[in-house]
Amino acid sequence: MFELSLLCPEERVEALSDALEALDALSVSVEDADAHTDAEQALFGEPGMPPPKGGWNRSRMVALFQTKEQAEDAQKLLQMQDFFEGCNIVALTEVQDQDWVRITQSQFAPVDITEDFWIVPSWHEPPAAAKHCIRLDPGLAFGTGTHPTTRMCLRWIAKNGERGTAAPERVLDYGCGSGILAIGAAKFGAKDIVAVDIDQAAVDSTIANAAANNVQLHAGLPDKAVGTYDVVLANILATPLKMLAPLLCSHVAEGGSLVMAGILERQEDELKAAYAPWVTLEVSDREDGWILMTAKR
Repeated sequence: MFELSLLCPEERVEALSDALEALDALSVSVEDADAHTDAEQALFGEPGMPPPKGGWNRSRMVALFQTKEQAEDAQKLLQMQDFFEGCNIVALTEVQDQDWVRITQSQFAPVDITEDFWIVPSWHEPPAAAKHCIRLDPGLAFGTGTHPTTRMCLRWIAKNGERGTAAPERVLDYGCGSGILAIGAAKFGAKDIVAVDIDQAAVDSTIANAAANNVQLHAGLPDKAVGTYDVVLANILATPLKMLAPLLCSHVAEGGSLVMAGILERQEDELKAAYAPWVTLEVSDREDGWILMTAKR
């Protein structure tokens, strides 16, 4: 395979991307051409939301082609187009064949949630200290245990599971993604677990991951969440969490717990105000600018 690298201004990124795809590029990536310099630009918005702008002032684009001939033809054709003005070809290089599966796997190591609670990919052996272990491979659905929001939810589950109190009878994981929180609840004694998501791919991922961990749960679309639960877990984002306030609170049983993540520190007051008619939220954990908010019903 061959990589064609280009430099272009922000306003040319979309046109170049479309042209490269039309010229049979296998993939097209865009990154900040000034990364790791004083001119670097951060384009990060809230996770799951569009970035504040479509590209950097100077973008580096890399297109992957199956053959050298395809890459050379693309180079020639692009340079003839009006929209290529202000753009430059950087290089045309061969990509050495590698074991991409092994390379990808090497990027995912076991993740410690507590000293004895670990998330372990299937190609690793659990650490000796892992008293509780979730087997989980990276996939399309969110939730591998590496993001602070997931880690904080799992820490809450572990902390409450280790207090010696009776495990919650019913648990709802709303916006389950990979199912990692539902599986974590099962590992700490929960019996009747419902995991729901608006994305069928997430539901399928949850079912597969639960089976891989020998966990029994009920997974489906949001209408599968019926009645009240001892614990309601929701690791989504602040905006949908505010919209879902009446629904989520209606699912929390008397004396039950509401546990929410996907919230930035600066969004704390917004969430407290949104949930004030039903429960009093408080911050239970913090990590890397994110907070975990919980409440008792």
